[in-house]
Amino acid sequence: MKKNKEEVITLIDAFKDFKEEKNIDRPVMMGVLKDVFMTQIAKTYGSSDNFDVIINVDKGDCEIYQNFEIVENVLNPNTEITLEDVVAETGDDDYEIGDTYTRKLSLASFGRRGILNIRQNLQGRIMDIDKANVFKKYSDRVGEVFTGEIYNAWSKEVIILDEDGNELHLPKTEQIPGERFKKNDTVRAIIKSVEMRNNTTPYIVLSRTSEDFLEKLFEMEVPEIYDGLITIKKVVRIPGERAKVAVESYDERIDPIGACIGVKGSRIIGIVHELHNENIDVIQWTNNTQLLIQRALNPARISSIDLGSSLEDKIKVYMQPDEVKKGIGKGGCNIKLAGMLVGREIEVWREVAENEAEEEEDVLLSEFTNEIDEWVIDRLQAIGCDTAKSVLAFSPEDIAKRADLEDETVEEVFRILKAEFED
Repeated sequence: MKKNKEEVITLIDAFKDFKEEKNIDRPVMMGVLKDVFMTQIAKTYGSSDNFDVIINVDKGDCEIYQNFEIVENVLNPNTEITLEDVVAETGDDDYEIGDTYTRKLSLASFGRRGILNIRQNLQGRIMDIDKANVFKKYSDRVGEVFTGEIYNAWSKEVIILDEDGNELHLPKTEQIPGERFKKNDTVRAIIKSVEMRNNTTPYIVLSRTSEDFLEKLFEMEVPEIYDGLITIKKVVRIPGERAKVAVESYDERIDPIGACIGVKGSRIIGIVHELHNENIDVIQWTNNTQLLIQRALNPARISSIDLGSSLEDKIKVYMQPDEVKKGIGKGGCNIKLAGMLVGREIEVWREVAENEAEEEEDVLLSEFTNEIDEWVIDRLQAIGCDTAKSVLAFSPEDIAKRADLEDETVEEVFRILKAEFED
């Protein structure tokens, strides 16, 4: 009996744990508690049809009643009782055959195993509801910026805890290259996704490489964007390297670029520092593709642009030789971002006059298709090298990095091109 009493106490504790869960709605709480007790009643007595469970949420306990039909001969002791037994049990002789007699059950009547089952079911339901609440909470917050303290910093991910102790994950793939985090650092990131994995706790993913994160940072730093006077039309990034933010103002009196940058860069400098010194170009949006490309490649001066005959064609941008390097940018990121901004691949071509090619005795790379694979030539043309001398103007290391080619491949290309100009 002492053990049963102890189990009842632990059950009441579990009940109180459930009651004290602040995120559980009162109707949901009462429904779940009733369902847990009814389930155990059905296991213990074979059916719960003749039982009533009254939940007292404020007190943190419940009352269970078993209803019997008063009969002359009992066929089912779980649902029927004789008049004599009722009188003996209550001392009340006002009952008659056919009446309903209700007996109050104590929690101890379920036995040690039954009480343990109820407790475990309650705890399981608390966890399930807690998971569902966390999942909904963060699903509704996808796209918001989250600020938290790092609990653990591992090689593959960083774990951040919220105020309720829920884990949020910042995977290495969502971190800006070169970033280093340590325990207790404060970090900002956007809530990218929430998913359930194998019915465990919700897996909440943060990101610092998302274009949405950069957009949100601008909203936080630039009041005109937050108020809707300036709209961010598109954001493209190569995280840690460079980003381009195209903005548009609906008020002619507002300079969208100046507003985003701030006086002496006061507004954008905080964003740059937050993104590990990522270079950010703010440009004015236009639906004119050619003009948008010119703005995206600024300060490089463009001689002409060939948009091709269809949207599937690569855009060819022609520049003077001394402008090509500025247009392509470090590691080719400038031209790549410009292409991402307009949604099409862009190639930079050196503009060379017909007589200039003869004077320099230069040769187009397309003339080397018998000696150099076409895909290698395509890579070289994509970084603005469309002639032999335009390739040889760079070091092999630069070409390998810019065109993403193996060192051996570049060495062979240089050997072939140099041979063209040897006597």
